[in-house]
Amino acid sequence: MHIGDLMAETGVKFGTSGARGRVEDMTDLVCYAYAQGFLRHLLGAGALSVGADIGLAGDFRASTARILGACAKAVSDCGCTAHYLGRLPTPAVAAYGIAQGWPTMMVTGSHIPDDRNGIKFNLRSGEILKADEEGIRAQQIELPDGLFDAAGAFTDPQHSALPPENPAALEHYIARYLDFFPADWLAGLRIGLYEHSSVARDALFRVLTGLGAEVERLGFSETFLPVDTEAIRAEDIALARDWAADGRLAALVSTDGDGDRPLVGDERGEWLRGDIAGVLCAQALGATAVVTPISSNTALEASGWFSETVRTRIGSPYVIAGMQSLSARGIAPVVGYEANGGFLTDSDIEREGRILPALPTRDAVIVAVTLIGAARAHQQPLSALAKSLPQRFTYSDRLKEFPTTLSAERFAAFQTGDLAADRAALDQVFGAEFGPVAEVDQTDGIRMTLASGDILHLRPSGNAPELRAYTEADSPERARDLNQRCLAILEGWRS
Repeated sequence: MHIGDLMAETGVKFGTSGARGRVEDMTDLVCYAYAQGFLRHLLGAGALSVGADIGLAGDFRASTARILGACAKAVSDCGCTAHYLGRLPTPAVAAYGIAQGWPTMMVTGSHIPDDRNGIKFNLRSGEILKADEEGIRAQQIELPDGLFDAAGAFTDPQHSALPPENPAALEHYIARYLDFFPADWLAGLRIGLYEHSSVARDALFRVLTGLGAEVERLGFSETFLPVDTEAIRAEDIALARDWAADGRLAALVSTDGDGDRPLVGDERGEWLRGDIAGVLCAQALGATAVVTPISSNTALEASGWFSETVRTRIGSPYVIAGMQSLSARGIAPVVGYEANGGFLTDSDIEREGRILPALPTRDAVIVAVTLIGAARAHQQPLSALAKSLPQRFTYSDRLKEFPTTLSAERFAAFQTGDLAADRAALDQVFGAEFGPVAEVDQTDGIRMTLASGDILHLRPSGNAPELRAYTEADSPERARDLNQRCLAILEGWRS
C-alpha cells in the first residue's frame, strides 16, 4: 500500500499542519498506515532506530481514543516502544519529545468539527517540515494479513490497546512556564478560563494559579466544541462579553481544541486578534526577528520594534523554515507566530537568568501568560497594551463546505502567471465593490492591496473544505464590513 495512493483514495491528506480527514475515512487501517509511513520515513532517513521510544497523545474528540490505538499498534509493529502521554496540548507533546529525544504523534483535528480528526507528527527536534511530508507520502506499507476487516477496522479489539498513561509530559509542560516566569507574575489578577473542550484547560489552570492568579473556570463542555481562533464563533464573542460585564476579570484565556492556538480576551471581554497578540508577545519577550505568514496584520512592520521581519506562506512548517533560516545567520532571539495566534520560538529566551527553551511549534500558553503579565508589569489593562501598536485591524471568516476543487477552479482565473493580467482580472471582479486593486501578492492564495490601503486576502483552507477571507483596514468595523462584503462575492462562486 502506497501512502500517496491512500491519500488520494480516502481524502485524508496533509494540510498546513498534519494529516486530517473525516472520521469515517480515518479507519484503523488508514491511521495505522499513516503512522507506519511516518515511522518508516524516519527509519529510512536514519533519524530513528528499531527499539526507539515514540510518544503518543490526543485531544478530547470522540474518535481520538480509537485513532491513538491504531497509532500505538503501528509503533509496536515497527519494532518501537509506544508511550501514551495522555490527553494534553499539542505543544506539550512536542516539548516533551524534544526534551526526551523522542519522535511524537498527536491525534487531533485542532479547531475543526468533531466529525473530522487528524494526526500531527513531530521529529525529535519539533514539527515535521514539508520535506518530511513528501517522505511520508513516498512510503510503501505492507499490511499484516488478517489485521483489518473489509471496512478497515481491527479484527481484534486488543490491537488498539494503549499502554498505561505517562503523566510526565504534562508536568514537564507546566514546569516550563512556572520555572521561567516569576512566581508573582500574575499575582493579584482574577482571570477567566474558558475551558470548553480544550485539552489545554487543566494545564492552563495550573500555570495561571501557579503564577499567582485567581482563576474562575468557565464554560466547561463534555462534548467537543470547534472553537476557531481565526473565525471566532458568535456565541464565544457573546460569552466573553457576558463574563467580563461585571468588571471582576482582568483577562480571559482559552485555546482551540488541541491547545496550540490562544484566545486572549481583555478586561472588557474583547478577544484579541491572534496576529496582534503575536506582535505584542514577540515584543514582550524581547525578540530580535519575527517570522509570520503573509496573512498576518501589517502592524508588525509598522511597529518598528524588530530588526528583521520575514513573511511566509501560511502554515507552521513555513514559519519554522523561515525561523531556521534566520537562526542560521546567527540572529537571536528568533520567534514566529501565525494569524491564529499560535506562537513559536526558534531560540531560547533568557530573562534574569531563567531560560525558556526553544519550542518550534505553535503554542498558546506562552501568549496568554506573557501578555497578561506584561500588562500587569506596566500597571495597565490588557486593552491598553493592544493600543500601543499602530492601529491596523484584521478580520477573518470563511465559507464552509466549499470544495477545494471549486476553489482551485475559481482561483485559476486569477493565477495565470502574468501578474499584471491577474491584477486587472481581480480589479474587474472586486474593483466595483472595493475600489481599484493596486497590488497583488500570490505567496499563498490571492492577497490584494487596494488603492485605499485596505487588504483582501483569499485562500482555500489547507485543513478542510473551506474558503477563507482575511481583511485588513484602519478600523475594526471596516475590516469586518470588508470581510462580509467579500464573502458575499465569494458565495456567488458556488454557482
